[in-house]
Amino acid sequence: MKNTYKVFWSDEAVKGLAEIIEYIEHRFTEKDVRKFVRLFDDTIELIRSNPEIFPLSKKSTSIRRSTVAKLTSIFYSIEGEKINIITVFDNRKNPKRLKFK
Repeated sequence: MKNTYKVFWSDEAVKGLAEIIEYIEHRFTEKDVRKFVRLFDDTIELIRSNPEIFPLSKKSTSIRRSTVAKLTSIFYSIEGEKINIITVFDNRKNPKRLKFK
């Protein structure tokens, strides 16, 4: 049986995900929204079951980056049995705005 980690979301990550979903809702079909949410959920589950599968980010040696879709990345850290979702980032934004606390 695989070990699964507990996932904790920062306020910034929740806000980032909400903004991305809102953007998709206004620009695409309901089917596209469902497809994105399914892909996002699958990625979170993959992180939860095997968090070291994704590479370390270029900005920090303790933060990993998973690309969910072409325009969306999840940045997270691993602390023991805990996964901290730090931010959900819209890759169309200026990467200089990406800061980890």
